[in-house]
Amino acid sequence: MSTINQTPEQIARDNIDQMLAKAGWVVQERKTLDWKAGPGIAVTEYTGSSGRSDYVLFVDRKAVGIIEAKAEDKGYNLTTVEEQSQRYAVSKLKWIPDQSHIHFIYESTGIITHFRDLRDPKPRSREVFSFHRPETIRSWLEKSKSLAGRLQDLPELNTCPLRACQITAITNLDASFKKNRLRALIQMATGSGKTYTAISFIYRLLKFAGAKRILFLVDTKNLGEQAEQEFINFTPSDDNRKFTELYNVQRLNSSFIADHTQVCISTIQRVYAILKDKPLDEDAEKQNPAELSALNKEPVPVVYNEKIPPEHFDFIIIDECHRSIYNLWQQVLDYFDAYLIGLTATPDKRTFGFFKQNIVSEYDHEAAVADGVNVGHDVFLINTKISKAGATLKAEQQIEKRHKLTREKRWTQQDEDEAYSNKELDKEIVNPSQIITVINAFKNSLPTMFPGREEVPKTLIFAKTDSHADDIIKTVREQFDEGNDFCKKITYKNTEDPKSLLAQFRNSYNPRIAVTVDMVATGTDIRPLECLLFMRDVKSKNYFEQMKGRGTRTLGEDDLKRVTPSATSAKTHFVIVDAIGVTQSVKTESRPLERKPTVSMKDLLASVLMGARDEDTLTTLANRLGRLNQQLTPEQKQQVSDVAGQPLGTTIKQLLGASNPDTITDLARNNNGLSDTQTPSDKQCQEAKKQLADDACDVFTGSLNELLETIRKSHEQTIDSHNIDQLEQAEWAGDAKANAEKLVADLAEWLKEHKDEITALSIFYDQPHRRREITYDAIKNLLDTLKADKPVLAPVRVWQAYAHLDNVQGKQPLNELTALVALIRRSCGIDGKIDLFGDTVNRNFKRWIFKRHQGNAPKFTEEQMQWLQLIRDHISASFHFERDDLEYAPFDNQGGLGKMYQLFGGEMDQLIDEMNDELVA
Repeated sequence: MSTINQTPEQIARDNIDQMLAKAGWVVQERKTLDWKAGPGIAVTEYTGSSGRSDYVLFVDRKAVGIIEAKAEDKGYNLTTVEEQSQRYAVSKLKWIPDQSHIHFIYESTGIITHFRDLRDPKPRSREVFSFHRPETIRSWLEKSKSLAGRLQDLPELNTCPLRACQITAITNLDASFKKNRLRALIQMATGSGKTYTAISFIYRLLKFAGAKRILFLVDTKNLGEQAEQEFINFTPSDDNRKFTELYNVQRLNSSFIADHTQVCISTIQRVYAILKDKPLDEDAEKQNPAELSALNKEPVPVVYNEKIPPEHFDFIIIDECHRSIYNLWQQVLDYFDAYLIGLTATPDKRTFGFFKQNIVSEYDHEAAVADGVNVGHDVFLINTKISKAGATLKAEQQIEKRHKLTREKRWTQQDEDEAYSNKELDKEIVNPSQIITVINAFKNSLPTMFPGREEVPKTLIFAKTDSHADDIIKTVREQFDEGNDFCKKITYKNTEDPKSLLAQFRNSYNPRIAVTVDMVATGTDIRPLECLLFMRDVKSKNYFEQMKGRGTRTLGEDDLKRVTPSATSAKTHFVIVDAIGVTQSVKTESRPLERKPTVSMKDLLASVLMGARDEDTLTTLANRLGRLNQQLTPEQKQQVSDVAGQPLGTTIKQLLGASNPDTITDLARNNNGLSDTQTPSDKQCQEAKKQLADDACDVFTGSLNELLETIRKSHEQTIDSHNIDQLEQAEWAGDAKANAEKLVADLAEWLKEHKDEITALSIFYDQPHRRREITYDAIKNLLDTLKADKPVLAPVRVWQAYAHLDNVQGKQPLNELTALVALIRRSCGIDGKIDLFGDTVNRNFKRWIFKRHQGNAPKFTEEQMQWLQLIRDHISASFHFERDDLEYAPFDNQGGLGKMYQLFGGEMDQLIDEMNDELVA
């Protein structure tokens, strides 16, 4: 429709007419009104006692709403129109006897639209993508209250069987709903049950608030499958039926959304594709959005889709929201008129901003560890000479070159000495000795990190690239003398099914070690994982926290033993093995400079040559050229400068300057003769931005592009087999000592606080002569109390902390109970340093036997000694021995009470008492 000679108001009304038509409304004048035209009629210029309403909306011949139209340039001022539209809504409209259904008020410029429902407890305008459909308004009118009104009636939460952190999140979310906050953020540590929390409040919204349809939004297919399984397994506390027996749950694998679906699980990529009416390759759902090819193109704006209108979902839960609410994907969220609830363990400043700083739950990793919901970690450092300082390739050495992708090899003679830094390792330079040295140090340090283990704990190694991962896998298999099943790569590029590999890693004995680049970095639950080996650095604070999150999950003793048989307790902690300085490098929260990570530089150069000037393309190209510039030889830099007419560094600065706000503003002022205090208009800034982009891109020609691509391709990996690496450090990080000191201090404080309440403790602290009275049940009750009150003080974990401080190596307690007794003895000063309780009993047994055999006293026979050793072993495991124990294994098999009386006669009871005294002394 031509806009020539139209006023801004007329243009706005044309746009509004089109929006209404797309939303299923028939726009008519009152004089030509035809009720049969459709269920929803928008009548223009309707007269009322307060003047003419721009549009009055009718559904099934009932007046239901008002639209006040304003010119596009009034979008910033729509809030001032609210009183006018309100006045029209309550005024007397001609020829309409019943105005009781006029609840829905809009103000619109055809670009920006505000909406409010007068039935809400405190009606508040909100921006919506478009007008709601007639059938939507009909369904709203069928309910006695609006959704915001029904949220006021949410009943008190049934807290069984929720954790405290989950209760807090849901209770605060309820309060947020009752304040009609449209966005809310739930921060909960990895492993604390975010999805379970979400399903719990989704159940409440469906049952008590009458929510029609809820979208559970993820950003990878893997997360969607995990969420679907949790919905299937969920049983509400007030009903014996499964969630999926009560409500219809659909995980989308096509564009079809069933009408009866009440919970829809989908990737944000698929929802975007549905809105665009485009098919989606399932491979696009395997990676998180930052890696998708869809980002390679200028994002196509989302437009109205009648199959899935903006009001299609009442609530949208956004899983891992810290990475799926920006750039292209924010369009999807902005499209829907729904409450948005974000779930994440690692929000950043942008996340807080998107959710309007409405944080209903802040439950971080430290709090989760303190509550026993997560386990903590220690850091073990591995440093090698080449890892820290690089090395030098000497002139005239025969050097192997390897193609990065094909792995094709060739040999060449080194022309001159060439030093390389640690930053070049596994990229331009591969030093097999460096990888071997790190893996060997890891292997040899396992007894220190995990004493008493007979197998390698489940370990995840983070590699820099797929090529680096292959080098690591080969080295691990060779250095551990194991086959292919022992160590496998888990990446998107695997020929073997990654999902199957993850299941093996999680549930089977093998693989013991998995190597990944980033697939297992986030959103994957591998509870038996006890070790993370970093052979790549990470600069993003959020990403590093997500990677660490793979190790934080708790796991009970029986479940851990299924995959790691030699474990002696539940999972108490995990170890970060830092072989690259990742725990010490500076982390940032800034977004990456590169916006198009999967577009080849060849395509970027070609698109700029053909006229692409968007900010993402120019910024990404600048980043790629910056990397290339650091790799160029002086001769190559001169080549580029000769063809381009300027150094490559200048070109990079110009590309970045094209999106620099200060540079744009300065040029706009200069072009328009403005002073430093005058602010250029948006139009003037856009013109300046275009000029800067054109000037920056003028340098690119077919000849320059070909030269840059030729230089880039020339890079191979150099295999340095001449410099043999040396291990410089393999030890606990400095903070491991501080962590250990804190653990033992916290336990000592807890024991002293409870020594007057718990009989076993009062005996150890105040009546040491009564230690013979301490029974297995007494220690078990003490352990249960400790675990319930301070789960972070897991006895095996604290025992290992004492072992670290006391320099006790190569020992591991038999179980949690014996570890606890050893800790009490150490804490209250009975033992000078931590030891295994069984070793203490053995030493005391030897001393007691020696004392009994001194002088002319009768000595025990060999058969008597066998019985005494059985009693010793029983005390080692159960702390106390009684007559009744003779009726159980292993004593009953040896003749029980009768046999012992036969061997020791009337001295039997005295011997039992004496051993109870002496062996636990």
